[in-house]
Amino acid sequence: MSKLPHVQVLRAFAALCVVAFHAQNDANVVAARLGTRFVGNNAFPWLAGVDVFFVISGFIMVYASSRWFGLARAPRVFLAHRIARIVPLYWATTGVYLGLVLLAPALLNGEYHSLPFVIASFLFVPAARPDGLVQPLYSLGWTLNYEMFFYALFASTIAFPRRRALPVLIGALVLIVGLGRAFAPLPQPFGFWTDPIILEFAFGVALGWACVEGIFLNGPIRLALALAGLALLALDLTQARGFLALPRPLAYGLPATLLVASAALVSSERARGPDALIRWGVVLGDASYALYLLHPFAIRALREIATRTELAGLIAPWPFVVVSIICSATAAVLVNRFFERPATAAARRLLEPATSHPLHEKLAREPVS
Repeated sequence: MSKLPHVQVLRAFAALCVVAFHAQNDANVVAARLGTRFVGNNAFPWLAGVDVFFVISGFIMVYASSRWFGLARAPRVFLAHRIARIVPLYWATTGVYLGLVLLAPALLNGEYHSLPFVIASFLFVPAARPDGLVQPLYSLGWTLNYEMFFYALFASTIAFPRRRALPVLIGALVLIVGLGRAFAPLPQPFGFWTDPIILEFAFGVALGWACVEGIFLNGPIRLALALAGLALLALDLTQARGFLALPRPLAYGLPATLLVASAALVSSERARGPDALIRWGVVLGDASYALYLLHPFAIRALREIATRTELAGLIAPWPFVVVSIICSATAAVLVNRFFERPATAAARRLLEPATSHPLHEKLAREPVS
């Protein structure tokens, strides 16, 4: 990942988009406390940050695993690493959230927490709530349900040579979506797993394939792709404005693919040394998973403080949004440094003890990604 600083910066951008969306929602509550009206910024589809994450995930899985393809033990080691990367922080976050649901439900908006539903949430199995919404106990985990499904598909192909595995993987994602549309509506979790949003992983896989095959773009082209991606996202083509609205994988997924291509398809020889802004972006990009999972806690804590004290009068709605983003980012960096990294390393050692196998020797030298 040290060779892809711009991808890490894009990760930070994607996470901050989601944070900005939720911070603006809570700013409405602060505004109500002040007796004023808050109008959020709807000029950009902030939740498209999730789509950027999915495309990056597809890209990174191919890029980081490029030397694993064709190795018989690669599926088991790959899954061990992904579980070690995803599970510790998600389980800790969901555990804290469950504690709040049981001990301080007034702080939340009301949650469904039957035992089977809680177990399904911890195991990344999509399950419907009584209102029909397919989300886990900690609602942000819906993206991780897709991630883990994609990892399982990826692991099923990685034992084959790369030039055979990647077309099969992309074809499988397309086929799954096609079957889901042909036999809709499907019961859960199959309806969830066949949603067209999984095509965004395929977009990322295609970019990763291009990268490992040595396809790179020059600076002007990458700049044009970045600007085009941002412009298309700003248009928000999921909304019909005198023309046909597009489904999310096209309206958000394709612009996200342009952004990832602009950040990823640059050779290490052309990449300039990171300046201070890029370095800070990389730090936040490294903590983007923690930022995504933890920001609701930081925002809600700040909201409770603001609405229960005179602080609400000091931070008008937009300053509340800015302070929320800063607090969320700070908390994420600290959690990444002092919990996420050690927990991931410990989980890797537990799931995949070091051996003399060359694949293990290579993986032991790789950073957490």
